[in-house]
Amino acid sequence: MPDTPFATLRALAAQAPLLRVPAGTRLFDAGQPCPGFPVVEAGSVRVGLIAPDGRSLELYRVEPGEICVVSATCLFAQRAATAYGEARSDCELRLISPADFERLCDTDPALRRFVMGLLAERLADLMALVEAVAFQRLDQRLAALLLARGPEVHATHQQLAEELGTVREIVSRLLRRFEREGWVRLGREQLVVTDAAALTVQAQGASGLR
Repeated sequence: MPDTPFATLRALAAQAPLLRVPAGTRLFDAGQPCPGFPVVEAGSVRVGLIAPDGRSLELYRVEPGEICVVSATCLFAQRAATAYGEARSDCELRLISPADFERLCDTDPALRRFVMGLLAERLADLMALVEAVAFQRLDQRLAALLLARGPEVHATHQQLAEELGTVREIVSRLLRRFEREGWVRLGREQLVVTDAAALTVQAQGASGLR
């Protein structure tokens, strides 16, 4: 018998087929109906926005034990998705149908409070992201990202650019500058933070490129 709200979701999801999708699979698109509430069992899903010029901004990731804000809000509001969802790695997940998700939230107040609480937490994270994009220089945000992901960061320059909402060329230029300064060591699809203290100063607002 499920003893937590998320366990209740997992129990309902267990009735749906297990979907195995390779990295890069688009799970839903902005402007399209939400296919259901995803429960990720393995892997990671990236949720983001695409600008008219083609740039992508990662909003958050959904991993096992976490919920997708976009899916939940779209199902609650019965509206189209406001962002895209893509498998960041090979994933295993199950989809709770919109009707089953709505019924469960209507009949289980504890689950509804749980979902709304997680939505509030995600909203706080998104507000912090908006603040960073609007008010911090790109070199500050890149330094902060490397510190958060380090000391070894396994990602391409394109993936880092998508997390920051910019283009690969700018990220590559900044990383080469960081390497010249001795702050990082670049490799193939990875880098190593070699001077965390200097990156911390950079993240806090040292002069640089936007």
